Amino acid sequence: MRLAALDHKIYDANRRVVGIGIIRYQVTMSKLLFLIFSLAFSPILAFAQELHTDVQNIWRAEVSRVVVEENRKIPGTEAETLFQLIEARILEGAEEGRIVRMENDFLKLEEGEHFFLSHIRTVTGEEYYTVFDADRRGTLLFLAAAFVLSIVLIGGRQGLRSILSLLGSFFIILYALVPALLAGFPPVPTSVILASLILVVAIFATHGVNRLSLVALGGTIGSVALTGLIAYFSVQSASLTGFAIDEAVYLNFGYPGLDFQGLLLGGIIIGILGVLDDVSVTQAAVVRELYSSSPNLSTREVYTRALKVGREHVGALVNTLALAYVGTSLPLLLLFSGSEAPAWTIINREIFASEIVRTAVGSIGLILTVPLTTLLAAIFLKKENGRSDAPTHFHHHHH
Repeated sequence: MRLAALDHKIYDANRRVVGIGIIRYQVTMSKLLFLIFSLAFSPILAFAQELHTDVQNIWRAEVSRVVVEENRKIPGTEAETLFQLIEARILEGAEEGRIVRMENDFLKLEEGEHFFLSHIRTVTGEEYYTVFDADRRGTLLFLAAAFVLSIVLIGGRQGLRSILSLLGSFFIILYALVPALLAGFPPVPTSVILASLILVVAIFATHGVNRLSLVALGGTIGSVALTGLIAYFSVQSASLTGFAIDEAVYLNFGYPGLDFQGLLLGGIIIGILGVLDDVSVTQAAVVRELYSSSPNLSTREVYTRALKVGREHVGALVNTLALAYVGTSLPLLLLFSGSEAPAWTIINREIFASEIVRTAVGSIGLILTVPLTTLLAAIFLKKENGRSDAPTHFHHHHH
């Protein structure tokens, strides 16, 4: 009966920390925010274009009329693509209000639709207008607003604090990490140091400065350091160069002195911060709940029982992490699915090997976080047990 009661308490403790799951949305939201913030770094891509042209402008435009729309064969293949001849009115820049005509085989556009066009003036004085990309800003802003509204409505002050910590994390990434890497600082130590700073901001801003958050921070930083070492030896052993993606090639034109192998390592470290934070805070909260509900439990018993919860948590998160990486590589999987090359040859390609290393290293980091943070929590949170001012619920801030 006593074991059944304790198991019920573990289940109840796990339910109490479901609110921590709010932070998991930070991983998804991070991708959305990076997409928005990447607009600020468009000069990097423009630099690659300027290697071949004297002047290039990117302006917002509106389709005035679709003159021609038909399917045409791609030269040298049997495949077809949609071809349009459109007239568009430029909505901004030096040529605002001008109506221009251009060919379009990039994306299907309708009359009245907004998009971005590229204006190119060559060294010989010739001018070209081409479709650059769709205008997605409205959708992105709507999703961002919906995210903020939902997390504040459901998470309350805890959700608001998590948003503020997320903004603080991006501030560090955009105004400290990115400039430091572009300036030539060593990517791995720079990423580890600033990752630790991001964790301080994220954990303390979301959960306050207290014994639980200190334990979670210690466990997470320890896991980040171990994961960084594993990532370093894995990348070296697999002979990964960091040039598997097009962005690295473009970046190399503008910043040829960058250590792209180090950037790959830094990306692995930054990419797993969210889930490591999640696991650490959850384990510390479970340990504290066990001590609070069963003061007579020994440190060993609390550690063993909290580890059971951690195993279930890790099982779900590893699956989530792996599927997230596979999802980003899905077009590549489809591209190579019809290849006649052996499977091992395809997997050996750096573009796939990088994702496999990223997934494996991230999963190992997650697994190591559970016993490390649980042990720290079982030792240091025991001293909190029995204090009259010790909080007995997860929302431990003084408001």
